[in-house]
Amino acid sequence: MRALVKICCDFLQDEEGATAVEYGLIIALVGAAITVAVSNLGSGLTLVFTNIANKITLAAA
Repeated sequence: MRALVKICCDFLQDEEGATAVEYGLIIALVGAAITVAVSNLGSGLTLVFTNIANKITLAAA
């Protein structure tokens, strides 16, 4: 019986798998940040190129 209790205690105190979960969460957060940044950058670039196209069209007219 003591062996079973010791095995259970050792299992509960083992933190080896926790690092993998933590790395997974970090990767997910970095991925989300990159997605938001690229989305905002894409919207900003669309606006810049639209303004340039409008100015070229007005200059050509």
